[in-house]
Amino acid sequence: MDMAREQLQVLNALDVAKTQWYHFTAIIIAGMGFFTDAYDLFCISLVTKLLGRIYYHVDGSGKPGSLPPNVSAAVNGVALCGTLAGQLFFGWLGDKMGRKRVYGLTLMLMVICSVCSGLSFGSTPKAVMATLCFFRFWLGFGIGGDYPLSATIMSEYANKKTRGAFIAAVFAMQGFGILAGGIFAIIVSSAFKAKFDAPPYEVDAIGSTVPEADYAWRIILIFGAFPAALTYYWRTKMPETARYTALVAKNAKQAASDMSKVLQVDIEAEPQKVEEEGKSAYGFFSKEFVSRHGVHLIGTASTWFLLDIAFYSQNLFQKDIFSAIGWIPPAKTMNAMDEVYKIARAQTLIALCSTVPGYWFTVALIDRMGRFSIQLTGFFFMTVFMFALAIPYDHWTHKDNRIGFVLMYSLTFFFANFGPNATTFVVPAEIFPARFRSTCHGISAATGKAGAIVGAFGFLYLAQSKDKAKTDAGYPPGIGVKNSLLLLGVVNFLGLLLTFLVPESKGKSLEELSGETQDNNNEQENDNV
Repeated sequence: MDMAREQLQVLNALDVAKTQWYHFTAIIIAGMGFFTDAYDLFCISLVTKLLGRIYYHVDGSGKPGSLPPNVSAAVNGVALCGTLAGQLFFGWLGDKMGRKRVYGLTLMLMVICSVCSGLSFGSTPKAVMATLCFFRFWLGFGIGGDYPLSATIMSEYANKKTRGAFIAAVFAMQGFGILAGGIFAIIVSSAFKAKFDAPPYEVDAIGSTVPEADYAWRIILIFGAFPAALTYYWRTKMPETARYTALVAKNAKQAASDMSKVLQVDIEAEPQKVEEEGKSAYGFFSKEFVSRHGVHLIGTASTWFLLDIAFYSQNLFQKDIFSAIGWIPPAKTMNAMDEVYKIARAQTLIALCSTVPGYWFTVALIDRMGRFSIQLTGFFFMTVFMFALAIPYDHWTHKDNRIGFVLMYSLTFFFANFGPNATTFVVPAEIFPARFRSTCHGISAATGKAGAIVGAFGFLYLAQSKDKAKTDAGYPPGIGVKNSLLLLGVVNFLGLLLTFLVPESKGKSLEELSGETQDNNNEQENDNV
């Protein structure tokens, strides 16, 4: 019997299946995880100033309380560390146990930890921050698992014509998550402002932060659990992907019956189990893997690493850039809820104008332009706009040039999302063999998160003013915003160069890209000899 052909019949049916309703439900089910990811990772940057006012108020100080550098770094970054660990662990587990069995678990972890991080308890600032960090680490761990699993599941369900758009659409749900975070914070802060009016900090330092403000940040954090909880039921109902069942679990019959249930394609029931793979089943740490996929793995991991340095350093410090150019007035002129409202408003505007459209441009064009050209163009324009912001930086700080600065800043973001931010997520889910797909995606994503940690922590210190008198409380002098932007320009340029290590995957089947069809044919020849 020609085993290879039988095995590929079900996969071929998937490759040529028409786009149908099930594909869209899969995008929503997988995308809700990303919606929650983005909401959770970015809403923390909305409430850090509020946490500083509530827990680190200094009597008699001219400025409202702010989180000490080490606490700020921990609160902002601990979820990223959790994400990195989760990507590696669940990526590996998704290849070992199957995508579906692990998929509900990551979501449950996200729901429980979202709620718990809002319920952070303790009577001292230290206790509250410690419990908050503990739960945000595990929240990140769950979020991390969602990266390799969602990407792999979507790429294995999709047909080859629109696969890029489907995987990118799952990722683009992040844009809505960021938006939702901003909008929900605006609603909460407006409600609290209306109910508990308070004077600005400079008028009444203690009265400017009402005791009820302690509930506001908790409500904002807990809300992240709802969208995820809503999709839990559907996640548990999804069948295992046919590619995992046929190529890794070696059960072509089961794969055919699973897919016939959810996709309207007629797949003949194939002869029960596909025989165990022959000698060509190389392991992950084998020379064979390195020679076939080593360069690709370096390419996907390094481009994601460099992108996230730039992406996260901007995103987490938006609020500092906004205050620097005067979009957000000085902290002492506002009360606590006012400040949350203004930061959330600025972040929502940026998301609405540049972040969200960038993602959907990718979805629309990725299967026409191809991943490679979108990533190259994105890195190119990010480099150009970074240098355009950095070189005449003093010019941008004048009051009259503010709008120009925000415009350039938005364009950088637009090209991150219509560019490497989306493609670095899509490509690792396509170019590796099924039995390593989730692991390789997890490794690429975790390397990206390491870049995010560098971006988030490194630039927290680097962007400080060179003049000791002008640094934020507790920080050593840095290299200033201008030099930080120059450095980011260089990082983007390196990303552009390393893009050349990554192959184009547009319009090819997953088995063709990963060389699995040849493997099976070789096995067949060996069996026939």
